Amino acid sequence: MNKDQIKGKAKDVGGKIQEKVGEAVGNRQAQREGVSNQAEGKVQEKVGDAKDIVKGNR
Repeated sequence: MNKDQIKGKAKDVGGKIQEKVGEAVGNRQAQREGVSNQAEGKVQEKVGDAKDIVKGNR
């Protein structure tokens, strides 16, 4: 795993937590930010995947 994959996964997981906390307390903005962070994290993970492919690590 490279650092983009790790950071992306962390952002995705953090976004899921943020979304659920926002849902639990009724904060729609926190929910939206959580979903947005999840999307950003998934994109960053894919960038890391692409870097691995280019380097021949997959």
